[in-house]
Amino acid sequence: MTDQHRIARRVRNAAAAALVTVLAVTTAACSQKPVPSPPPAKSSGSKDSVDIGDLQNFLSQAPNWNADDWKKWASKNGFKPEDIEAIKSFWNKKKPADPKKTTSIAPDEKAPSIRDVVFPSVVQAKAQPHPYGADTAVIGKIFFESDEGTAVCSGTVVADPAHPGRSNLVWTAAHCAHGGKGKGYFTKLMFAPSYNRTGVTSNGKGRDATWEEVAPLGRWLATDMLVMPQWTQEGNLVGTAANQFDFAVIRVASLDGSDISLEETVGSSVPILFNAKPEDITAPKAYGYPAGKPYDGEELEHCDSAAKLTPFVFDRSRPPMLAIGCSMTGGSSGGGWLTRQNGKPVLFSNVSIGDNGNRWQAGPTLGPDAKKMFDAFVAK
Repeated sequence: MTDQHRIARRVRNAAAAALVTVLAVTTAACSQKPVPSPPPAKSSGSKDSVDIGDLQNFLSQAPNWNADDWKKWASKNGFKPEDIEAIKSFWNKKKPADPKKTTSIAPDEKAPSIRDVVFPSVVQAKAQPHPYGADTAVIGKIFFESDEGTAVCSGTVVADPAHPGRSNLVWTAAHCAHGGKGKGYFTKLMFAPSYNRTGVTSNGKGRDATWEEVAPLGRWLATDMLVMPQWTQEGNLVGTAANQFDFAVIRVASLDGSDISLEETVGSSVPILFNAKPEDITAPKAYGYPAGKPYDGEELEHCDSAAKLTPFVFDRSRPPMLAIGCSMTGGSSGGGWLTRQNGKPVLFSNVSIGDNGNRWQAGPTLGPDAKKMFDAFVAK
């Protein structure tokens, strides 16, 4: 979850109920298939002013898109940096110790769709011992420039089927890559795998640490990214049905211009486990770099759960959210949720939202639409 303060209960129960109802209805409406690009904004010039009829039609048809539709979405609505050299210069002027913000997304816990859910008991996060080993080198810290300044999230190096052994892909939360309704992609985004691997900034040390010290596996700039259409039209900083699609894939390139891939640099990547059923996930682990108190964003933390994940929904027509007991705070958003399949780690979700008491976190199920989005992105 990307802040030092939680976004808490911004909607009244009635409003939350109305929102859930409207979204459930819109996903079942209309039959004419639209071109997969966002509906146009009204002429008023408001960035988030969307004709509700167009929005209903647009979002209701997304589950029916075929591979070509998803390729059109990826080509028309992905991100491309306007000036990569300017972005390099921007981050080279920044220092690791510069102030950073986090933002957290919390649901209205009294909303009808979740108020009767029995969420899992808290699991206290554990700091990964230094130096970080090869098994956690795939986890890293994301830095991006938002309207409020530099912010932080977490991400995971995932396998690229189109380039086996040479992936440059990072998986994270959509709200770490795109501002949601009425906004766009975060154009200055950087990934640092195995951030603070040696512990140079642990325990309040290393205020003068260099990027080379805190990011020994390099810094990687976003050159392309993609989120789901539902997030671009509905996403905000209150947990809603949009968070059932709160995931993003990012393609990166080395800031120093090296041709060596991210996967080759960190030593591995993790494949994505799409369409996983909650009951089939055993011993899940949630990873991230929490920066909200009592954490400081300098340590890779993880919550290891022995309990089954708890599924719940805001919108029953969409894949469920999965909840895990975890004390991590803002900054852990986008961090990978891993389990093991055939003895090897796989990613099955990512941190999206959490409750106001830091007792649990929830991530989206990566269902059929997530795979279609990912496949379309990889095929670009």
